[in-house]
Amino acid sequence: MKRNSSGRMLDHGRRVSMAAVALLLLVAGFWSSWGTAQHVLLSKGREHGTLTVADCGEKTCTGPYDPDGPGGARSGMVIERSVAVAEGAELAVVVKPGTDEVVRTGWPGVLHAWLPLGGALLLAACVIGGGLRMARTAWATAAAGGVLLVGAFFAL
Repeated sequence: MKRNSSGRMLDHGRRVSMAAVALLLLVAGFWSSWGTAQHVLLSKGREHGTLTVADCGEKTCTGPYDPDGPGGARSGMVIERSVAVAEGAELAVVVKPGTDEVVRTGWPGVLHAWLPLGGALLLAACVIGGGLRMARTAWATAAAGGVLLVGAFFAL
């Protein structure tokens, strides 16, 4: 059966709009992850040390910071509160330049920083599979997002 030109145009329009939505999800996930990930991945030349979590509020935790190199210990450094940050924990961290905020380093820090991208990959997989009808690509995208989320769960 032959399709008319308006049917083909609707099909192409649907595919283009679904591809745009999937791309928007992936770009937003990358962008929200990069704000923290850049400090973890590009940590050369930044101040490294250990944060001992002393007190946790609703969104952040604070505690004394002991740098690896020269310089004295500082108090009142702030880290984002997560399930993995508990009072009394000692965390390897890097200081965000020009702030009193720190982020975790190593594999736990890398995986935690990329969590928003993992969620975006799972959401984009639904759009790729349902809207674009690309099942294999959708499964691969979902698997990548799932591996990232499960890896972060076990690393933290």
